[in-house]
Order: sequence, then structure tokens, then C-alpha cells
Amino acid sequence: MIDSKLLQKEFDKIANSLEKKGVSKELLSELREDVLSTKSTRQKMEEIQSKQNALSSKFGTYKKEGKDITPLQEEIAKLKKQKQSLEDEVRTLEENLNHKLMGLPNIPNDNVPIGADENDNIVIEQIGTPKEFSFTPKEHWDLGQNSGILDFQRGVKLSKSRFVAMNGIAAKLERALVNYFLDFNTKRGFNEWYVPFMANSNTLKGTGQLPKFEDDLFKIEGEDLYLIPTAEVQLTNLYNDEIIDSKELPLLLTSYTPCFRKEAGSAGRDTRGIIRQHQFDKVELVAITKPEQSKEIFDKMVQCASDILTSLELPHQKVQLCTGDLGFSASYTTDLEVWLPGQGKYREISSISNTLDFQARRAKIRYKDGKKNILCHTLNGSSLAVGRTLVAIMENHQNEDGTINIPEVLKKYI
Repeated sequence: MIDSKLLQKEFDKIANSLEKKGVSKELLSELREDVLSTKSTRQKMEEIQSKQNALSSKFGTYKKEGKDITPLQEEIAKLKKQKQSLEDEVRTLEENLNHKLMGLPNIPNDNVPIGADENDNIVIEQIGTPKEFSFTPKEHWDLGQNSGILDFQRGVKLSKSRFVAMNGIAAKLERALVNYFLDFNTKRGFNEWYVPFMANSNTLKGTGQLPKFEDDLFKIEGEDLYLIPTAEVQLTNLYNDEIIDSKELPLLLTSYTPCFRKEAGSAGRDTRGIIRQHQFDKVELVAITKPEQSKEIFDKMVQCASDILTSLELPHQKVQLCTGDLGFSASYTTDLEVWLPGQGKYREISSISNTLDFQARRAKIRYKDGKKNILCHTLNGSSLAVGRTLVAIMENHQNEDGTINIPEVLKKYI
């Protein structure tokens, strides 16, 4: 959540940044009125408090001088009543403002390129060279259906569209990748957690999924529980409303979970194959840091995910997201896109984001520095999306007869 005090001090600057991230001028205009009204009412309340304090200080003098204190008491009582009314008004205004702030995205970092959508993202680096095939490479859904290891018909029969049933080597590779990712991340210093696959509404508010993205979540009927869209939700909120000892920072965390998304805003996109499913496996990286540590940890997380792809012999590129493609909570993001020869293009397989103190303010995650409590920075990223990695292995390591070569690093896991 954006700092309301900062919004009051630097409204025009922040509004300009939010507009680049797609926030409408109408909403910003409405927000300006709310900010000014809240500030003005608070000032009136503080002025009355000041008058009340000044009059209260006269009590002793009046008594010493033998003056009648009745008029003074009546004036203070009147001011007290006015102050109480304004306090109630300020509380209502601040609650309304905070409710609107919960629906506003994070402010993009000054170094984020301005752009409307993914077409304006910037390729930072390409790692590995796409393989040249002596035959026309197939897309993963053809490879999977021809060999019978991806069963889309039975996935639909069991659930509905955008679900798949896997068997044979696909099921084994899915499991192998989860274990390999977790082992790789723990060797890089990330502590492994096993977390619940359901989260309550307070937890989802902490990382920004609620209230804005409720339509994309699977709600458990009759319960204050939702199926999680990513392990980021749980790992970050492990420290919800806690004050962490500064000596414990940075906290580096990793976890495997299935992820569940309605994909409400992706109608018609990636309807074939397993690129965009309602249920998918992912291994997540999360970091909770001091502000001065977060950029270094961000680079560490990007490199960790990139090195996994390199170890799997998968060509990929690092991409800096523009303002129009940034996620809701992110201040800046680097995507990793893996080469898919069947599709003949790079596709996103990981998204590493620094949210700065945006999530920590919502989730009240702080650390103690001397006598002061300071908001942490939180970071998150896929390391990696398991299904998309399976797709990349199938397409990059395919043979003309439809068989798949297993990357060397995975052989001991199968």
C-alpha cells in the first residue's frame, strides 16, 4: 500500500507515476479530493486541540488570581465537543482513503521504462543459443498428445477446460523438477518451507491479491479461505504483523505449492497446451530484507532462476518490464522468458519483482533498528513455473521421433 503521508506531501508526483501504471485520471482526481479533505479536516482538529491546550493551561493562573473559571470550563467543553466531532470525521475520511489506497498499485521505480504493454518491455540479456533442428520442431501439445503423456481430454472430463492429466515421463518430470528446483534454491541460501495451500482474506490483502483481484481467486464456499494463486502469498505473510530482529535479515525463503487461478482476464489466450492452466505447480522465491539490501537480493534472485534454466540447457532472456506491464504490487520487475522452438518465440517462465515496502505496509512486516520500527522490503519470484519448464524441456530437447532427451541434471531425480 502507498504511504498516505507521502501521498499528501507529493500528490502530483505520485499521481503522475500511477497514471503511467494505468490508473485513470478520474480515479486520481477523486483521490486528490479525498486527500485534500482528509488533510484539511485533520488540520482543523489539530487547531482546536491547540486552542483547547492553551485554555487548559490557564486554569492554574485563574485559580491563583481568584478568577471565575466557569466561562473557561464552558469554552473548553465546547472545544472538546467540536474536537470529538472532527475526530470522528477524520477517522471516517482516513478509513475511506485507506480503502481506496488498498486498490491502488505500487509506484513504479524511476528506472522502469515507460510503456503501454508487453510490447514496450526491454530485453536486457540473452543467455544460450536456440538449437537448430534438422526437422520442424513440434509444439508441446502435439508431443504430449502423440506420446500420450499429456491427456487433455481426461483433464477436461475430471474438471473442465484448462486442466490436464499427466502420466508417464511427464508426471515423473513434473515431480523431478519440483525437487530439483528446491534443492537448487536451498544451495543458494533459501530456506525451504512447506505451507498451506489455502489462505484467509487477511493474508491475501497483505500481498495485494485482495481486494482488487478477488475475481481471479477460487473461493472456498462458506469459509474465509481461498486457494492460493502463488506461494508468495504464504511465504511473505509468514511474518504478517511481526517485528523482526534486524539480525535475522535478510530472510530468504523458498517453497513448492500448486497454484490456482481463474485466469479471469485471459479469455482466448493460450487455450491449447499447458502454458495457462487453472492449476499449476510452481516453486517460489521470497525475500524479506532491509531497504538497503533489497536491490542486491533482487539481483541474486534473478540470477538464481536464470542459472536453473542454464543448467537445464534452456535458452532464455532477461526482460525489464515497462510501467504498463508491471504487476500490481511490483515497483520493478525482471521477467525470464524461455525459448520455445515449437512456437518459435520466447515465453515468460519467471517473474522476479521488488515491491519495496508496498506489501510490508499492508501486512505490517517491520524490523527493529534500535528503538525504531522500520518497514521491510519484500521480494518475490518464480523459480520456476514447473509446467512451463516442462513445456520448454519437451520442445527444446525433442527428437524427430517424438521422444524427449532428459537434461543431465534431472537424471538422478527420475
